[in-house]
Parts: sequence; structure tokens; C-alpha cells
Amino acid sequence: MSRLKDLFKKTTNVQEPETEESKISGEEMPASENAPSVPEGLWVKCPKCGELLYKEDVVKNDYVCPKCKGYFRIKAKTRIRMVADKGSFQEWCTGLHTFNPLDYPEYEEKIAKQQEKTHLEEAIRIGEARIDGTRVVLGVCDARFLMGSMGYVVGEKITRSFERAVEEKLPVILFCCSGGARMQEGMVSLMQMAKTSAAIKRHSEAGLLYIPVLTDPTTGGVTASFAMLGDIILAEPGALIGFAGPRVIAQTIGQKLPEGFQKAEFLMEHGIIDGIVTRNLLKKTLSGLVKLHERKNGYCQFTRISLPEMAEEGEKKRRRRNRDKSMTAWERVETARDSKRPTSLDYIETVFEEFMELHGDRAFRDDGAIVGGLAVLDGQPVTVIGVQKGRNTKDNILRNFGMPSPEGYRKALRLMKQAEKFNRPIINFIDTPGAFCGIEAEERGQGEAIARNLLEMSDLKVPVLSIVIGEGGSGGALALGVGNEVWMMENATYSVLSPEGFASILWKDSKRAKEAAEVMKITARDLKDLGIIEHVIAEETPACAQNLHEIAEDMKNRMHQFLTEMEEKTPEELAALRYERFRKM
Repeated sequence: MSRLKDLFKKTTNVQEPETEESKISGEEMPASENAPSVPEGLWVKCPKCGELLYKEDVVKNDYVCPKCKGYFRIKAKTRIRMVADKGSFQEWCTGLHTFNPLDYPEYEEKIAKQQEKTHLEEAIRIGEARIDGTRVVLGVCDARFLMGSMGYVVGEKITRSFERAVEEKLPVILFCCSGGARMQEGMVSLMQMAKTSAAIKRHSEAGLLYIPVLTDPTTGGVTASFAMLGDIILAEPGALIGFAGPRVIAQTIGQKLPEGFQKAEFLMEHGIIDGIVTRNLLKKTLSGLVKLHERKNGYCQFTRISLPEMAEEGEKKRRRRNRDKSMTAWERVETARDSKRPTSLDYIETVFEEFMELHGDRAFRDDGAIVGGLAVLDGQPVTVIGVQKGRNTKDNILRNFGMPSPEGYRKALRLMKQAEKFNRPIINFIDTPGAFCGIEAEERGQGEAIARNLLEMSDLKVPVLSIVIGEGGSGGALALGVGNEVWMMENATYSVLSPEGFASILWKDSKRAKEAAEVMKITARDLKDLGIIEHVIAEETPACAQNLHEIAEDMKNRMHQFLTEMEEKTPEELAALRYERFRKM
């Protein structure tokens, strides 16, 4: 199965033949201080590990050190060649002139020298290009020009390009590499942060895609403006990314900074960026993302025609009624908790032909208990989110035993609001004993995070389908359960709290959990009878790896029918139907 999520994995670099355009100048690649006596230009020194390297090997390896995998900084024209279709880049906004608002001594002369040395007008090149045939606006900052700093011309080029992108309905991709605001232009430089951000806001309100790619270094006023305002934020491995520089921070706090501080991997862990992509996979990743966001009408862009028989045959109904009678509520609780039961990621990987995981709440941390991102259901782009449990101790620690923290719910909400912007259906998989209860969860507002999801989900203008595949534990499950329809696996449970908790609170005896499970009416059949859910997904035998594909095919066919029914609704009707669904409960 083709999986877009694999594009975020570190893979061996694909080597490409050298071209004249790709040859490295001394400016692009730092020369070795202790290089042996060899013909000039044949060898370069890795800026990370210091290894002396044959220049041609570095070029073929996408300017990545073959020894330590350290990334060399590259020219704007080289970046354009790597990402854009050959000959497709047409530069915009040329001929803008830098002025000197502070009358800073020799500033004009410095600009002229930079232009002569780099053959650039300014610190960014931006224009129209094609990526695998799709039109985009492509901008690339070049650190050789005053460390890629943003003054009036850089801000104006970016702003004009976003404005034109709105007019022509184009996505924007910006490769960021900058030391921040340009000091020589004072407050005029600072105002570019607000100007570019306002242009990005208008582009976003037009329903258009913006992807910044953060490269080494991305700091200062650029980080605090256009670099961090993307729908999807990507970074190259090891890139330095931050607002204040590490030396400034170390001097201010008087402490040694932790290893890896402000690197791309640090930001990924702390939920600030969506993914880290190796250089050789950038074009493929960007192409996939842009194509998934091409504007289409409706929710049924299926490449496979599905005509499932939705009505159950009599024999099948009879067998399920027998199973309903043969299994107690407590037995279903134990089945729902079984560690061998398929997880959210198992269903995502089986039901959808492509999946690219997106990370982070943009504020604090990437919660491993919530997974989510872009997926493709038989050609139809969707947003898919799931509560993820682990299968062993190590994985369970990573996933916090399927108990989301506030940042997990905020990540889910960010992805749902993104889906609404791009008119994508949302499919949620629920399998949690409940929201994480701990000191840190309360400090970061667990109750507010769940409440915010309930509030915002109620008014989403796209179809929302929620499926309980295992445990549906209380408000922690409901935070992903405000759907136009809610389904349950036959052996799943959905409850106000655990049977043990119910028995402990009402009867002061947690040992009466089996009895509580019957009283609470938490099985799929009970909840279907109560009108809490719309559909029960059959399990002829309890869900496991052996029957996962059969269950997933049934699930996929029913998703087709659900989206076909939702196709006829306006955005306002979708939200109104969801309101009425819960209003009558």
C-alpha cells in the first residue's frame, strides 16, 4: 500500500546526476580549513562533522554529507531546481529596490556588494512554478544574502505573491532560511512581520494551502511571522529553528542549553511542526500534499465504485442476535480491552490507501495518544484522527495507554478545523479508557480542551463520522465523538465511566464491576436501542489481525454510503443535523 506517511521517515537519499546548475560554488559549501594540497574545488568540508568530502559525492547526495547526514545550506536556484519541474519557475516581483530608512552608513553599498557577489536582487526568489505538473507559488530564501534577513523588499515580495496567489487561487510553498528582521532597516523591517502575516491571513480565508518548509537557520522575526503560519509546517532534519538565538538564550538564563535544543527534532517533539522530511523526499512530499488539497466539489471523489448490500440477510441477523445473547456485557468489556484487538492505526492503514500523519498542537507537545493526518479513501481525501493504544510496554508508554492529554485533543481539533477549511470529511476512530488524569493534564487544562472540542465539533461545516473500535471511555471518548453519525464495533463499549468506577462511586465496591457493566447499558446493541449510535459493525469473531481486512472492507463500504448521503447536504445543513442529533438525546 502506498502511504504518504512514509515520506516523513528518514530514508536513504536518492542520488541524482550532477548538472551544470547544481555545481557547488565556494560560497555554497564551506571549504576545509586543513584541506590537503589538491586541485581547488574538488573537495569540501562538512560543516557538521568536519569530514573532508569529494564534492561530486555531496552534489549527487542532494548536498547531504554521506558520512554524518549533515545538511549543507544551498542556493535558492539549487533549491528551485530540486523542487520545481524543469524550466517551470517564472520569477515574480523583480525590480524592487531596497531603500535606507535609517540612513544607515554604507547600507546601499553593502546591498550592491551582496547583489554582485550572489547574483541575487534580494534575500528571496519567489514566483510561479509547477511541481509534478501542479501550479504553485514557490519562494526560496537565500542565506547568502545578508543571512536571508527580512527587510522591506523581502516583505513586499512575499506580500505581493500571497496577494497574487489569492487572485489566481494558488497554493504557496515558502522555503524559510533567515536570521530574522534586518537591523539596518529598523522599524520598517519589523513592520514586514505584520504585513506578511496579514497577507497570509487573507490567503487562508480564501481556502488556499500554505506550506512553509523550515531550513537551517530559521530564526527571529521570520520565525515569528510567515515561517510559523502554515497549514502544514515541514522542516529539514537538524535545522535550527527558533525565535531568540541559542546564544542569546544561554546568556540570558545563564545556563547550558540541552542537547538538540531548537533543532527541528526538538520542535517536532514539542508539537510546533507537522513533520521532518529528508531533502531527497521533499518534492514527492510537497507534490502529494498539494494534490490532496486541490479544490474539488463534494465528498465522493471515489475512484472505486462501491455497491455494498447494506441490509443484513436474515441468517446474518439471526447470528448476531445469538451473539448478543451469548456474550455478557462484561465479556464485551474484556474483549474491547484486549491488547490483540486492532488499533486505530491498524484500521487507518487497512481502510485507507494513503496516510500522512501530521503532528503537534502548535503550542506544547505532540501527544502520542492521538494520531491524525491526511488520508485517501478510494480517491477521496479525508482527515482521519484516532486514539492510539500500544501493544507492549514501550509502545503503551509512548501512547500513554491510549489516554490523551490536553495537547492531544488540541491537535485533533487543529486537524478538524483544517479539514473544515479544505472541505474534507472527518473520520474519527475512538479507543480510549478515558482522558489522561494527572497533575500536568490539569495544569494544561484537560477540561477546557475536551469542552472546546465539543463546542467546535458541534458546528463543523463538513461531514463528521466517529467510530468506537474498542473502549469509549467517558468525556475522553466524546471529545472525538460529536459526529453526524456514530458507529460502534460489535464488541466495543461506550460508557460514562468504567464499570469499576461506576461500581466504586455508586456502590462503594469496585469488585461489582461485572454487575455494573450490565446495569450501565454500554454495549453496541444497548446504545443502538437507546439511539445513541446509528450503526453496529459486525464481528463474526472478535476483531483481530486475521479478520481485520474483512471488517475494514465492510467499514469502507459503509463510509462510501455515509459520504454519499452527506454529499447532498449544504455545510450549514451538516452542522444543523449534528446539532439536532444531540439535541434530541
